[in-house]
Amino acid sequence: MTTIALDVMGGDHAPQAPLSAAAHFSLKADCPTLLLVGDEAVISATLATMPHAMSRLRIVHASQAVAMTDDPKAALDSMPDASVSVAARLVQHGDADALVSAGNTGAVVLACARTWSRLPGVPRAALGAVYPTEQLHGESNDPFALILDAGLTLDVDADTLEAFAVMGSAYAARISRNARPSVALLSNGSEPKKGTEAVVLAHSRLKARKDLNFVGNVEGTDIPRGTVDVVVTGGFVGNIVIKMLEGVAETMQTMMRTAAEASLVNKAGLALLLPALTELKKTTDWQQYGGAPVLGFERVCIKAHGRSSPRAIKNAIKVARRAVETDLVGAIRDGLQRH
Repeated sequence: MTTIALDVMGGDHAPQAPLSAAAHFSLKADCPTLLLVGDEAVISATLATMPHAMSRLRIVHASQAVAMTDDPKAALDSMPDASVSVAARLVQHGDADALVSAGNTGAVVLACARTWSRLPGVPRAALGAVYPTEQLHGESNDPFALILDAGLTLDVDADTLEAFAVMGSAYAARISRNARPSVALLSNGSEPKKGTEAVVLAHSRLKARKDLNFVGNVEGTDIPRGTVDVVVTGGFVGNIVIKMLEGVAETMQTMMRTAAEASLVNKAGLALLLPALTELKKTTDWQQYGGAPVLGFERVCIKAHGRSSPRAIKNAIKVARRAVETDLVGAIRDGLQRH
């Protein structure tokens, strides 16, 4: 049975959202064992208001919690008993198989870095992020692709980009059930010599690898189309891409509302499109994917979005469980040893 350490004090809606997710999931036959890490009194009082199966839950007390607005390093330095650190230690000591948190991203990653070792051959860890695409991916027909790094490692060299490609491919193969995911470098042109020195060198290395389905470079227009399963880039560019995609989606929603309010004709036209728009929103809802992987460590960490609902956190737990059960870390380790 897989055991997940859930940081219930992390996130914009903590502890209610994580505990609601855990309580609801505990009533299902496929629920893993969940270690609820946080203030024991708060957890017990909140659970008392929700239907749950305590046989699948265990409370692990942590007297401190990192706020979403805290400076990660200062917070962890001053709070050794922070829930995210306690959860990371549970995984390190073998009491849990993976960590799930919707908390402060910097604190989550730093807690992992201070507690776990990086895999051999990983120069820097990466934060993956899923984003909606036109094309579907893998056996699950996921309407999402993966981009990494999404903000952890701003400056990257060829070694780091190659490691990111290996990690992203292994993750997509297991989570999207895609036996041979396509991998590409993000660049300013599809030609092998386009891009920074690091991108050009990484391109030549990845092209020589037979264990990866490397298809070359992709440009910005390929990202929303989903022409590949995994897009590899540095954290500086990756974070900008993800924020831009989020901004475009929000802007389109605002523009549609404004258009509907402008005239009855527009409102009627949008009403006719409502079923299709509703289905599109459902298909591309990031909450069904749960969270983003922190890759490169010897343990599994899934970082849920800070504003995650109980549904999103439940799905993040499912992703973490699948990563453990399919031995994601072992697959990454094997891939790194092949170069």
